[in-house]
Amino acid sequence: MADSILDVATPGVRALKPYSPGKPLGELEREYGIRDAIKLASNENPLGPSPAVLEALGREFNSLARYPDGNGFALKAALSAHLGVEPTCITLGNGSNDVLELVARAFLSPQSSAVFSAHAFAVYPIVTQAIGARANVAPAHDGSRGPKFGHDLQAMQEAIDADTRVVFIANPNNPTGTWVDAGDLRAFVEAVPADIVVVIDEAYFEYVDEPAYPNAMRWIAEFPNLLVTRTFSKAYGLASLRIGYGVSQAALADVLNRVRQPFNVNSFAQAAALAALQDEAHLAQAISINRQGMQQLVAGFDALRLACIASVGNFVSVDVGRDPGEVYTALLREGVIVRPVDNYAMPGYLRISVGLAEENQRCLDALAKVLSA
Repeated sequence: MADSILDVATPGVRALKPYSPGKPLGELEREYGIRDAIKLASNENPLGPSPAVLEALGREFNSLARYPDGNGFALKAALSAHLGVEPTCITLGNGSNDVLELVARAFLSPQSSAVFSAHAFAVYPIVTQAIGARANVAPAHDGSRGPKFGHDLQAMQEAIDADTRVVFIANPNNPTGTWVDAGDLRAFVEAVPADIVVVIDEAYFEYVDEPAYPNAMRWIAEFPNLLVTRTFSKAYGLASLRIGYGVSQAALADVLNRVRQPFNVNSFAQAAALAALQDEAHLAQAISINRQGMQQLVAGFDALRLACIASVGNFVSVDVGRDPGEVYTALLREGVIVRPVDNYAMPGYLRISVGLAEENQRCLDALAKVLSA
């Protein structure tokens, strides 16, 4: 008989540690007795959702007793027109990480492996290990041939084995904010065998303003094994509703839909995403605020003589020059929540999300106070 219920779980699950999200504001205020704290920990949109989203949510209460559209017809139709793909190429998810899990469930097994980079998004090792598959973790750039901590596509290609079935690429990557350019990424996708699913995770796509940054969805028609994922949690400001999607050729989407849970995306999320997609002005404002906020934070780090990783997302990882855990805790006492990234093997770094101008300044002031203590 097993000593504990944990012993009954599958080996991969037994070895997992639960995902640790950024500390909620309410928890901080309860623990420290602090009021008016700010949270710059979870890469959320400080502007919030479009007013049109709030109106759409209000209308959905009339159908609260009904199941959502399990196929997401209206949202898929809108995404189809927005992206220039057929609705059959779209897989809706409870956040884009839901789509990542669908990939693992559909294509990985204890007899196969997945490839991803060191310092890559935490969900890749989680879904791989939960299935019992082997993780082939490629070393990231050391700064000599590419951005330090960034994906090294050559190393990732070398990490592909005969049993590899999935490759995860975050572009840009969280928590580093680094990205790979169109030429290198295209060459990588072309070199990957056709029986390996290549997942390009573009959760922060809307924020990127780099001429060489690729829109990988334009390659979908050419590669049956390519899946591109995006989310409404970031630039569209719908994090609490958990709504994302993947785009691939229809045959790959069909496989994912075979393991997708019925009604995995609720009615409120679908209605909100549809409204958000139509408010281009609000999206542009969110992107502008992020661009200004990033400049403000980087300038502040420079003034404090702190090195940060150049980021194209809505967050930036900064080397605080001492034990980041101590700095994190001290910032909590100042009412500022940021994110430790020790689980990403980035010693010395904290990740800070871009907030509104006054939130960014409060964070910089608190950081200066803590570092001078």
